[in-house]
Amino acid sequence: MKAVEFRLPRDFDKSFVLFRETGKYFPCPWHFHPEYEIVLILRSTGRRMVGDHIGYFDKGDLVFMGSGIPHVWINDQKFILGEAGYEADAIVIHFSNCFLGEKFLEIPEMANFKNVLNLSSRGLTYNGETKKKINMIMKEMLNMNGLKRLSALFNIFDLLANSTEYEILASPSYTQKNELKASDRFHKVTEYIIQNFDREISLPEVASIANMSVTTFCHFFKAHFRVTFIEYLNTIRIGYACKMLTGEEHNIVEIAFRSGFKNLGNFNRQFKRFKNMTPSEYRKTIDV
Repeated sequence: MKAVEFRLPRDFDKSFVLFRETGKYFPCPWHFHPEYEIVLILRSTGRRMVGDHIGYFDKGDLVFMGSGIPHVWINDQKFILGEAGYEADAIVIHFSNCFLGEKFLEIPEMANFKNVLNLSSRGLTYNGETKKKINMIMKEMLNMNGLKRLSALFNIFDLLANSTEYEILASPSYTQKNELKASDRFHKVTEYIIQNFDREISLPEVASIANMSVTTFCHFFKAHFRVTFIEYLNTIRIGYACKMLTGEEHNIVEIAFRSGFKNLGNFNRQFKRFKNMTPSEYRKTIDV
């Protein structure tokens, strides 16, 4: 079974990805990515595969996975058939090893956590008090922004680094065979979007960057990013708008156009879709 490389969009005003995965079932195939990942199952049951490990997950399951290790969560058949009576629900955190700078992991305070990062190359599942505390923090993080959100992640790092309540999942003989072959193409596409999101970008234009036809590019993008190109582009634009809303230099109309939206109505619709509030409401929530 060949693993697919996945990427998740990160907001401009965030240093790491935190999102809630909800739906009839978890849609991800067997996949991997260069980011580290923490997965907390809020509701659902099924099998999880991490490297060459196969286990069973249930409510409260907490797994920490290193860069590049293939994994998948497969819901029980009752979820796939829509017979569970409730949706699958999870919280996921993605962060890179340099999300706070190239030297971030070299500071003395990170020594214990570096050891955990090394172990996470085989996948770790946490139990006991560690799981309970991280469960609570991850739920609270959904309503956090700014330094509170980053501080909460560091609290999780501290718990992971100093806990003995974990099990290693993949076997010692498991060899990481993924070489992130799609990374160069990912890099070209995402860099192009970052550099040009504030203007109109056509599908033929961005498909040419990936050296693909439009149809092939659309399938590639949806398979690897889990959203359409337009959805990803709007995520980047709204993230940039959030960053600008933290200041008072620009009014909302200016921010809309500087973020790549051609009219205020569409900006407001997309902002509410992604943030569940208007730009004005978002500005009021920012910590002073």
